Amino acid sequence: MIEQVATAFERKDYYTAAKLLKQLLNESPDNPWVQFYLGRLHEVSQKHEDAEKIYRQLLQSTTNAKILTQARQGLQRLQEIEQEERQRAIAKATVEPSNTELGVLVLEPLSNELKAIAAPKFAQIMQLDPYTARLVLPSRGWRLYRTGQVGELKFYGTQLQKAGIPCFWTTITAIQQIQVFQVQYFSESDLKATVICCNEANQLGSLTFEWSEVKARVLGLLPIFEEVVDVDAHYKLERKTKTQDYMQFYDLHLPSRRCILRLYDNGYEFQQGMEITPQASQNTIRINWNGLLSWIDQQLPQVKLWSDFTPFAETVLDQTEMLSHIQSHIHLFRREQTNWDPAFHLYSGLVFVNAARAILND
Repeated sequence: MIEQVATAFERKDYYTAAKLLKQLLNESPDNPWVQFYLGRLHEVSQKHEDAEKIYRQLLQSTTNAKILTQARQGLQRLQEIEQEERQRAIAKATVEPSNTELGVLVLEPLSNELKAIAAPKFAQIMQLDPYTARLVLPSRGWRLYRTGQVGELKFYGTQLQKAGIPCFWTTITAIQQIQVFQVQYFSESDLKATVICCNEANQLGSLTFEWSEVKARVLGLLPIFEEVVDVDAHYKLERKTKTQDYMQFYDLHLPSRRCILRLYDNGYEFQQGMEITPQASQNTIRINWNGLLSWIDQQLPQVKLWSDFTPFAETVLDQTEMLSHIQSHIHLFRREQTNWDPAFHLYSGLVFVNAARAILND
């Protein structure tokens, strides 16, 4: 009867093939040829996952060379079909001009237990081997995984979310549209807080807000590089660029106003405005800064503090082309440009955009 099934497939008479297979499955369900043609029937019926499962089981359970060859050929056909469908879906997803904008796809962290479950799904969606997939999935903090046309990133991101893999995507334009005010100092904080700040045109003014408007806080360290003279292994002098210090940046997000209030330790005027930390001659910038952050913490005890900038930056610093599109709004004196500055604004901007999206969805 197997020969009759084979003949039916050759004639593309799938109705007859299905009828014969139903009888064979009752009589000898474990017969490798019966299983193979069941896989073929699933394949021509567009049940690709069921077909793939059977072909892979045959590769593990049979030694018949002819069946092994045909099972491999079946898997190859399924991969080609999947690739064609993927390309058509991506082309459809990027047909609108707004979907061709530059964007980023960010993976959110998973516990090791969940990573083990998610890795095979991630591997299938992104066409990776399972080992690489597990290494890519983050367990601490966000990981910038891919840049490109936002329509394509949305296509992949939607599949990942359906598979239970947390991620999000956005355009670089959404990051660029956030206003950033450079805070000089707090002038008062009673029922409302007022900051003296500069806008993007470096114009000095004030902004009054309620603490309840602050929906997120972002803390990050930005390295300060200096060129130093060092002695190499052969006792010869050589010039090197080394990290000499770090500047602390602290962003307050006001999504209802589409703006960020940005403070940093060496830019805050501690001698002006409110006396937040009792002033003493021996106070260092670090003492004053820690006092300022402690005071802000007291005003915003329920607002999440995002402080995983450094591990995130390590996943994005080599993305020079993408980062070149981001105005950092970081005004440190630097002898040479560094990707650390736009990377911080990207991180803070992603927190901003993601939080704003969550508020809209509530």
